[in-house]
Amino acid sequence: MKNQIRLSVATPSKDAFVSITSRIRDAVTELGLKDGLVHLHALHTTCGLTINENADPDVLTDLRTRLEEMVVWNHPQDRHGEGNSAAHLKCSLMGTSLSVPVQNGVLALGTWQGIFLAEFDGPRNRSLIITAIGCD
Repeated sequence: MKNQIRLSVATPSKDAFVSITSRIRDAVTELGLKDGLVHLHALHTTCGLTINENADPDVLTDLRTRLEEMVVWNHPQDRHGEGNSAAHLKCSLMGTSLSVPVQNGVLALGTWQGIFLAEFDGPRNRSLIITAIGCD
């Protein structure tokens, strides 16, 4: 059984939450993981990963709005030459890694939970490393 795959995710805009739940489910199947953890890691400093509600899209809209209120794009004290300091800060707040339990080959997510790549400096093509940690 191979224990790692790389996943590419295209993001549509500067700020976006892209659902990757079905792609992670597919990765669990491809990796042959029955029981254990699937670990996700984004290979970037201006996007993150999160688990949140996947039923009401207003939740993700509210998250984007609140993050923008907390971390404005052009803060007068930002020094980073690329002008995307806000994206780096949002990435640090969100985090770049997640682990999700897998039971009987299925992601152990709650009824309303989905897995999202949070884009803060797009649109871009993002890379994730998906690692199966089995206890089979």
